[in-house]
Amino acid sequence: MASISSHVVRDVLGLDASSTCREAAELMSMRHVGAIAVKQDGRIVGLITERDLVSRVLSRGLDCQTAIVEAMRRDVPVVGPDLNEVECATLMKDHETRHLLVGEDGVPTGLISMRDVMQMMLSDKQYLIEQMQSYIQGY
Repeated sequence: MASISSHVVRDVLGLDASSTCREAAELMSMRHVGAIAVKQDGRIVGLITERDLVSRVLSRGLDCQTAIVEAMRRDVPVVGPDLNEVECATLMKDHETRHLLVGEDGVPTGLISMRDVMQMMLSDKQYLIEQMQSYIQGY
């Protein structure tokens, strides 16, 4: 199994912690992504996801002008780029998230999503299928 390092999004979309939930939703919609980084003083301090906007803002009757710092997830694990897709999927399940921050020494510099992890898993399976077909056919 390969590491996730080549699938990590390093140019992470982010907004300042004081930005509104509406701004976050607009950016996610415009860029077709499910999560964006929340930044304070240029550092990533958490994530805000589509799910967070629903469960932490809309379902509680909060205003769209609520700052994303009030709705963001602070408990998203920061993992190293040497993890493989199975380890990532396990962490995502354990932490009930579809996104992981990726970095070194606990400092996030990138992001990987469940979609990225699934694509890695499917690519691995496709490679194995092709290798087995070649073996069976005698090539």
